[in-house]
Parts: sequence; structure tokens; C-alpha cells
Amino acid sequence: MPKRVIEIPEELKELADVVEAIVATVRGTVARTQGGKAVDYALVEAAVSADGARVERATHRAILQALDIDVPAVIIGGVRYHRVGRCPAPYHPLAGSVSIERSLYRPCGTRGGTPEGKVVDAVSLRVGVVGDGWLPRTARAMAHDVQQGTSREAAARAREHDRLPYSRASFERVAHVVGALAVADRQDIEDALIDRYDIPTEARSVSVSLDRVSVPMEEPRPRPVGRPKQGAPKKPVARTFRMAYCGTVTLHDAQGTALHTIRYGCMPQGDMIGLRDRLAADVGTLASKRPDLRIQLLCDGAPEMWHLLDEWFTSEHFGGEIDHLVDLCHVMEKLGAAATVIHGSDGAGPTLREWKLHLLNRPRAAEGILAELVASGLDEGPGDDHPVHAAITYLRSHSQDADRMNYARARRLGLALGSGNVEATCKSLFEVRLKRCGSRWKETTGQHIVQLRALALSDRWGPAIELVLRPLRTAVRAA
Repeated sequence: MPKRVIEIPEELKELADVVEAIVATVRGTVARTQGGKAVDYALVEAAVSADGARVERATHRAILQALDIDVPAVIIGGVRYHRVGRCPAPYHPLAGSVSIERSLYRPCGTRGGTPEGKVVDAVSLRVGVVGDGWLPRTARAMAHDVQQGTSREAAARAREHDRLPYSRASFERVAHVVGALAVADRQDIEDALIDRYDIPTEARSVSVSLDRVSVPMEEPRPRPVGRPKQGAPKKPVARTFRMAYCGTVTLHDAQGTALHTIRYGCMPQGDMIGLRDRLAADVGTLASKRPDLRIQLLCDGAPEMWHLLDEWFTSEHFGGEIDHLVDLCHVMEKLGAAATVIHGSDGAGPTLREWKLHLLNRPRAAEGILAELVASGLDEGPGDDHPVHAAITYLRSHSQDADRMNYARARRLGLALGSGNVEATCKSLFEVRLKRCGSRWKETTGQHIVQLRALALSDRWGPAIELVLRPLRTAVRAA
């Protein structure tokens, strides 16, 4: 049979040995599977995957070793460092850890054991490792898995895929390191992302929405008075639900159909004003690129959400008219409960359909419906379970001076009528990931996951993580 000779340099001898061993293994496998018998091919797949991982590790070891710089002194960021020794250390690619020998350097004029005297190595700086030896592509993949599900689920999925053979604790640690980097540089990253954003040509309007969602938080719990019981926790905690915030910027076509949504979130004690300002900055950039885009504020009836938006989204700031609209689904929910009280369960349906048609086709329909509710004489007054009073209050708050219920005009302009995008964001960003059975979160680590998850759900993961990890790469040159 014909033979092929491949010349491999001496420094890649390990890789050559691995490839030679794999060729021999493949030949043996082919020989064993002759004759037409059934083959447990899952075992073959596992063996091929393991061999591929061996090639990857040998390749990474050779390349990483070549990135080492072994000289008496180097210059890093304009600062001179002197060599203090050599030692092996692990690095972690997708296929499993590899160990290489590399030189360590310390800033000249500093002493070990002090913050300013921390040692560094050229390999880690040049490739931009994350944390303790995690290569960028590996860290990116692990962070993506953890923003989707728990670290335990991520590690189990990695084992099933024969990739990322690392522990649950490693997944957790790496994801939070990447999340902390994303949070720290959030403003610059999000500015760069929106500057690069290509607005769909069919976009005709952009809507801004805010909403809230409850999140289980871990908070300190006072210890009981007196002697603690045996086995009682030294630092007792309580699982308390607090309100987190979601914000969306959605581009719509001429019929009001959503084309793309950019999603943001912050934990209960997070920077809500900063989130609102982020929405405003995004809309300002989009409007500068496409001045023809209509700007719309679209929320449910929560007064605090409208106050936050109205403080910044004004005609003076954006140089044009801004449309305001309360989510139609929330309006119909209020009216449905009121119609049931007024007309009974049998007569509520026709009345509700009539009211919806009026809202969709008559500019001042909300005022007419309000008059009907008041004329019914069934206003129960303030209370938790008073649907007619709740509907009257809702309509008065948003239909008269605020004019946030002109759905006929919104339809004529091709604007969206519902805030489903922010409602879906509350569910996908927080509820699906952060409200697992028994889960509880701390403010800082919760924000790490929210930030990463918002980037992934906004279809910005790739460019965002590149911006997050790029500053970790540093040039190193011999002095």
C-alpha cells in the first residue's frame, strides 16, 4: 500500500508520537470490525473522541511552550520585570489540562509577598488567560454553559459531550470570573456593541420597555436569642424574594412585529437608574443612525416604571415626538375582571370583545369605557379585590392626561401594542435561570449571571465576550 512521509520537527515530537499511535489504533479498529458483525459504535466514537483530545492537548502543549519567553528581563506595559525562576504550571484548553514549563517575572525593585511584587509569566499574559490558567475559548464555553443552567448541569453536559473535562466547582468559578469582567466593563462593552449594531432595513420603530420580576435572595437572618441549638448554622440566612428589573430595546417593522430585542437586567439592589440610562443611550445611538425610526415607550401600568422612563425619554432629549402606550394585554386583563363583576361570567365575553374593538379603532375609546364603568355604579372603592375600582383607576391614570391608550393611533402608525418582549425577558432572563427550586442568590454573583445571560439572549454573545476578554491579552518583549 502507498505510504506518506511527513516531516515533523523535533520540538513537535510528542505530537508526532500521538498521531502515530492514533493511526495504529484506527488500523486495529478497522481490522476488528470486518466480517459483517454488529458493532458497538458508541465505543468507537468514545475512543475517537479521546484520541482527538490527545491530539488537541499535544498541540496546545507545543504551542503554549513556544509562547514562553525565557530571558533575564522583559518589558510589560512599559515596566521592566526581572526573571525569578522557572516552574511548571497547568493550562486548561477545551480538551483537558496540559502542563508546560515557563519563566516567572517580578517587577524590578519589588519584593515577593507584596501586591506590587506579584509574579507573572509571559504565556498567560500573551494569550490572555482567565483566572488561573483557563484559556480564553475554554472560559467562554464554560461561562456560556453556566449562564444557561447550573454549574452542576454544565459539568454533566460536558461529560456527556466528552468536552471540557472539568469539575462543577471549576465551571462555577470560571463563569463568575468572566461575569465579573463583563460587569466591570459593562458600559464600554455595551457602548461598543450598540455602535456596531446594524439596524435591520425593514425596521420602522423602536420600543423601550421596563418591568420587574421577583428573585429569591439570600439575606442574613438574625440568630435566635439564647444558646443556639446543636447543629444550628453559625451564619443563618433567609430566602427572601426581592424585585429585580428588566429592560428591553426592540426594533419593529411597519406592522409592529418585533425584529430584534436587546435585553438588560439588574438585580434588586442594582443600578436601576443606570439600566434606564443604558436604554436611553441605545435608543439615542439607533436614532442617530436612523432618524426615521419612531420611538415608543411601551410598558404595563406600573407608575414607577413610567416615572423612570418619562424622566429621560423626552422630546427635548431626542428631538422628536415619543409615543407612549400601555400594554394592551394588561388593559384587557383589568377590563375582563371588571366586566365579570358588572355583567356576570356569561355576559362578560361580548362586552369585553366590544370594548377591545373600540380600543383598537377609536382614538378616545378608553374614555368612553371609563364612563361606562363609572356609570355602572359598582365602584367598590379602594381594596385588594375590587376589580371595577381597579379598572377605573387604571383607565384614569393612563387614558386621560397621559394619553397612553390611543391604540387606534398606534395601529395607524404601525407601532407595537403589547409589551410581550419585556415580559418574555423577565421569564427567560430571570425566572428560567434564577428561580430554580431552592435557589437563592447574592447581589454580586447574581448580577454576573444576569449580565452574561442578557448578552446571550440578545444574540450578542460572540462579539461581547471578545470585548470582555480582549483586555486580558498583553504584549511581552525581551528587555
